[in-house]
Amino acid sequence: MRQHGLVVLGAAFCTSAALSVTAPQATAAGPAAVTAAVTVHPAAVTAGATDSRAECSYISSTFRPELTHAEAGAAVMQAQCLSNMWGGEPPKLTVDGSFDTVMLKKIKWIQGCHGLPTNGVVDTRTWQVLYHPALDCYRPYPA
Repeated sequence: MRQHGLVVLGAAFCTSAALSVTAPQATAAGPAAVTAAVTVHPAAVTAGATDSRAECSYISSTFRPELTHAEAGAAVMQAQCLSNMWGGEPPKLTVDGSFDTVMLKKIKWIQGCHGLPTNGVVDTRTWQVLYHPALDCYRPYPA
């Protein structure tokens, strides 16, 4: 039974690491090896990468409402800030909380880079790629 518990704990730990979720602290009943919180960001594995969650804190990283063109607010500011973590040619967005046509164009480009439908709606899958961007996109930015 204890072995089964360790397997479940190990699976939960690996899943939380893959999803960049904070793992709970180990208790006296759990293995001592799992004592630190997991805060690994996949992009942080590359040299010089930063954790976009630390730089963009307009809303909680677990709050991911669906956003569409012409919306406004703190969640839009979070999406704008996260989209600015991308390097390369795409323009940096003004973090003003307004989902304008410039942001719509960039969101569609980001979605295309990840093989998502390019509908411009910041949905669950789009939030995921905003928090965990591809290392590079070979899709040209639209003129």
